[in-house]
Order: sequence, then structure tokens, then C-alpha cells
Amino acid sequence: MLAVGLVVIIKVAYIATVKRDYWMDVASRLVRDSVDVKPIRGNILSCDGRLMASSLPEFRMFMDFKAGGDDNETRDSLWEAKVDSICMGLHDIFPTKTAAEFKRHLEEGRAKGSRHWPVWRGRVSYNTFSEVKQLPVFNLSANKGGFHYEKFNARQRPFGSLAKRTIGDLFGAKDTAQFGLELSYDSILRGKMGKISRQKVRSKFLDITIQDPVNGADIVTTIDVNIQDLAERALIDELKLVNGNVGVAVVMEVKTGDIKAIVNMTKCADGEYYEIKNSAVSDLLEPGSVFKTASLMVALDDGVVDTTYTVDTGSGIWDMYGAKMRDHNWHRGGYQVLTLPQTLEYSSNIGVSRIIDKYYGKNPEKFVQGLNRIGIREDLKLPIVGYAPPRIRMPKKNSRGQYVNWSKTALPWMSIGYETQVPPISTLTFYNAIANNGTMMRPRFVKAVEKDGQVIQEFPPQVIKQRICKEKTLREIQTILEHVVSQGLGKKAGSPSFKVAGKTGTAQISKGLSGYKSGTMNYLLSFVGFFPADAPRYSCIVCIQKPGLPASSGFSALVFHNIAEGIMAQSLKLDVADARDSLSIFIPEVKSGDLVAADYVLKYLGIDAYKNWSLSPTDGHPIWGKAEWSPKKMTLEHKPACADNEVPDVTGMGARDAVYALERRGVKVKIYGRGKVTHQSLPPGHRIRKGDRCTLKLEI
Repeated sequence: MLAVGLVVIIKVAYIATVKRDYWMDVASRLVRDSVDVKPIRGNILSCDGRLMASSLPEFRMFMDFKAGGDDNETRDSLWEAKVDSICMGLHDIFPTKTAAEFKRHLEEGRAKGSRHWPVWRGRVSYNTFSEVKQLPVFNLSANKGGFHYEKFNARQRPFGSLAKRTIGDLFGAKDTAQFGLELSYDSILRGKMGKISRQKVRSKFLDITIQDPVNGADIVTTIDVNIQDLAERALIDELKLVNGNVGVAVVMEVKTGDIKAIVNMTKCADGEYYEIKNSAVSDLLEPGSVFKTASLMVALDDGVVDTTYTVDTGSGIWDMYGAKMRDHNWHRGGYQVLTLPQTLEYSSNIGVSRIIDKYYGKNPEKFVQGLNRIGIREDLKLPIVGYAPPRIRMPKKNSRGQYVNWSKTALPWMSIGYETQVPPISTLTFYNAIANNGTMMRPRFVKAVEKDGQVIQEFPPQVIKQRICKEKTLREIQTILEHVVSQGLGKKAGSPSFKVAGKTGTAQISKGLSGYKSGTMNYLLSFVGFFPADAPRYSCIVCIQKPGLPASSGFSALVFHNIAEGIMAQSLKLDVADARDSLSIFIPEVKSGDLVAADYVLKYLGIDAYKNWSLSPTDGHPIWGKAEWSPKKMTLEHKPACADNEVPDVTGMGARDAVYALERRGVKVKIYGRGKVTHQSLPPGHRIRKGDRCTLKLEI
């Protein structure tokens, strides 16, 4: 016993000294220290808590054709027996690639003896990954079958491209923020990395946690999904109608400065409109006539004029220090003599510029100081990468008292929105202050940070200027802006249901060094205002850039009208009992589709419908079926749903249910007409392939 013990001690000493370096090298190959563990990125939520961006797992799938050793006969025989079944299964999951193509691809990897051969080139969702993992061989452990994967936290937007440029995106391969709120609040959303130590025991690595990852927090934005969708549809419809190149629409809540919707559309090479650039905060263009409100506010606030002041605009053309200034109706003889309010109502270039030139021509510094005072030059310091503050230059003199950056024509043209650069968001903030009784609010995009359902940080509304002008000036400007819509050039923005106030604007867009005379002219058409004018709740700006004529600010005013009426309609509180009419048919006609929704409405109308189902949609999914209607009886008949890879029968459905039923299966849909579906181009039961499109014809 003593001799054995002595031998053990000597051996231990030998290993610990002479062989120490060798065994330390072996240990280093079996242990990996400080391996990063990525946290889950926080969500971006709408103002009412709906997901606008979220991290969901995605997977890349690989095969190790040497799993279990180089001479594994069991593995090879199993692969040869199941390879055809595997390839057929992959074809069913990825129909764009045939089973034969899958087999050639996998056999190539097997011939090369690859240990990391991609089963599919791109990332797949968890559901697709789960289907692949059920296939033969792939359902074995990585050590036996060779199927293994890499997991990523991919960013998904449940509402698609809605507010994409403001919400932001990630570089997919790096999982790093690109732009928008994703980039501005990256430190909050990202969380903190964790650390693990990985030690190899036999043929497996065991993970030993050193530091747990800290998942990112959620940010709650001010975006209202319903208003955002409404504004986007209204703007795109008009852009297509007038062949616009760029369109911007921003909706702000008057009291808080909350941005409820922000749309930035650019026409791309395929003729469709996408969010490419956040033009609302970054476009530095000459604003045009919407700037006239600021000019006259300075004059009224300084007391150099009042609302009874009159100005001669002549026949619509006026010489301004050798340059010709024109009103939009110069070819019809102009406006002659106008009162100060009428210069805004009819958007007279000559009227506004003559007033400003008369009282500030010899002291332009005072005018620009007035612009500072009312807040139109304010740097809003927005948390959006790419934001550009307004550029309105201040006159400067040299030592001899001569202006070095100023000319006699600068002030007249500046007063009507040229020789300045103001992004749409700054113009809207100024008009929002007018609606908010003179208090200027900083535009707010994020109102809170949440973690595990608890608010951990709030971003309250911020006041930039408590008062932008005198009370008397404010009331006069509010009244004039209301008259612009009720009796001036902004009538298209008005509504018979509520009062609207605002200002139209049309500006030529200079083409850099080519100036304003370089062939086809581009125009910036704007309307900015607030509603309801007597108790403002929302302010809104719409800007459309388009080439050539016709170029009317009425295009933007019409978009404003559609947005305003849509928002106000969402606020209506109606009693469902008012829907009953003693002179009409008592039982309304019901379209096929989601029977749960139909049954819900019928119950609240006090109408009992015969049903052949008693299912409870506790999982939130609709119950599909047909509605059989007669003036005295309503039958809601449940029909079994078709397979997810087959086209369903959507005839008789409304547009909403039909589009949902098709697009959830990956089919792109185009709709013509209105009412209910009477024809579908892809027949029911058609096996769905990637890229399939279905045209629906609707009739009343």
C-alpha cells in the first residue's frame, strides 16, 4: 500500500511539473471561456401597445455529413434509404425548389464530406424550422443524424412597411440598427450581453453561466396604427393620381406634440411607392407659401400693421428691385387692392412681400429675429438620425456696414418661403403651436420605456416655447387661417362636419446649380393646418413633390381633407340602436367570411341567427363559413377550412376577409370593384406556389 501511494504521488508531481504545459494545452481545447450570449432585443410598440417591431427567432439549417465518425455505416445506410423522402419533404416545405434539385444539392455536400453544408440558403421562421426538423434523419440528434442549426433573433414588423422609416430596421446579418427609432434608442432596445463558459465533456459541450444576458427594454411610441394606415393610404392614392415623386404626411396631437402618424413615400423604378428616406425630418426645401403665415405673424406681433391694413398688388406682376414677382393669377389681372387677411386667404406673393419689405427692408435683422421669436427657426433636436434643423440665414455686415450675405431681393423672396430651407416637421410644429394657443411643443416620438410590463422611464411632453406671440396676434392668425379654408384657396381641405384651419403652399424646387430654369420644373405642393379649428385636437402637414404642370396645392389639401375626416370618423361614438330603420329590411345582408364577427354584430342588433356550429374562438382565430340570407332568416353555416397550402373559396366574402384568408397563405391579392367577391382568378383547391397572385372581382 505504501509503495502504491508513493508511486501515485510521484506520478502526480511529474504531471504537475514536467507535463504541465501539455495538459494545459489539452484543457484549453476542451474549454471556451467568455462566450457571448445575445440578449433578446426589446419591442417597439404603438401608442396603444400593439407590436410594431419585435424580435422573433429565425434559423439557418446545416448538415454534418461526418457526424458519428468517418466510417459510420449505420448513418450512411439510413441516409441512402431516406434521402428521397427527405427531398420530397423539403420540396413540400420550399415549393420553389424541386425534390431533384434538393437531392443534387445534398448529395454534393455529402460527396465533399462537408460538416456544415446548408440545407437551405437563407434564414427560415420557427414554424418552417419545426417542419424541417420532423423529416427523417433530420429528427435525430446532431451527433447521430448530422442536422444542426444556427439561431438568430430576427426583427419582424407585424404591420409590414407601416411607418418603416420612422420605426427603423436592422442589418440582418449583423443584428445591428440601421436607422429610425431602432438606431436612436439602440442602447435601450439592445440590452446587455451575457457570458458563458463552455466545457467539453466526452463529445458534448456543457454551458456554465458566468453572467446572464439582460434582455432589452420595450419602447412605447406615439404612433397610432389606425391613423398611420389612414394617412399612408390617403397619400399614396393621391401620389398615384398626380404622378408625384415624393410624398410626406405627418399628423401631430396638438396638446402633447405626439406624432400620431408619419408617412414618407418615394416613387421607385418599378412605379410603386416605398419608404426610402425620412423626408419629413430631413428634407431641406424652400417651403413656399406656408411660410407666409410666419411672415405676417412677425409683422402683426411687432405692431407695424393690423388686420385692416391694405396693400396694392397691382395687376399680379410687381417689380421688386429689378426682379419680377408674380401672383398665381397674374394672367387674369391680379387681385388689385387686398386687406392683410386677404393676402393669406388668396396667398398673394406680392401682398405679403410688399408688407414685409416696407417695414423690414432697411432692417432685415429685425425680421429674422422675429422669426426666432415665433419659433420657426427653432432646432427641434429630434431623436431621429438624419434630422436637419431649419436653415434661415441671419443678415451679416462687414466692418464697413455693408451686407455680405444679403441682397435687396432676399427679404421679399424670403417672406414668401424662398431663400429658406425648412423641413416639413418644423413647419408643422409652428402651426401646431398656433393651434395650441401659442404654446410650442417638441414633437414626441417615444413616450415611455417598459420592462416586463412595468414603466421604467417616461418621456413627458416638452414645451419649447410657452408663447410664440401676443394673445391678440394669435387670435387674428387663427381667424385668418380658418378663413383660408372657408373662403380662400384652401377650400378642398375643409369639411362640412367640422371646421378646419390651415394654409396652402406651392413652391418651385430649385435644381442645384441649374437653378429654377433647367427644363421641366419640379414643384412642392403643401397644405398644413389643424382641426377642428374651434377646439383643435390634431395638426397635419401634407407635402407632395411632382414634376411639371398641373401643380396645385389643392392636391395636398385633398389628402389633408381625407386624413382629417378619417380621424374624426374614428372618434364618433354611435349607439348601435341608431342603425335600425323601421322602413328598411329588418335583417341586414351578411357577407360570408368570419362568422364570429358577423354573429357579434347581429347579436348587438338584436337579431338571432341560426348556426350549425358551437365553436368558441378562444385562440383568437376566426371561424370561416357561408352566410345564407333571406329577409326573415339568417343562417351562419360553418365550413371546414382548407389546407394552408391550398387556395380557399372566398366567393361571397367581403374584401377584408377574402384578403386575410388568401394573404395568410402567402398569396398576393389584387382587388377590383366593391361589395362582395364574385370571382377569384385562382380556383378553390389550387395548390399554392411561391409568388402566386390572385385577382378578386367584387360587385354589390
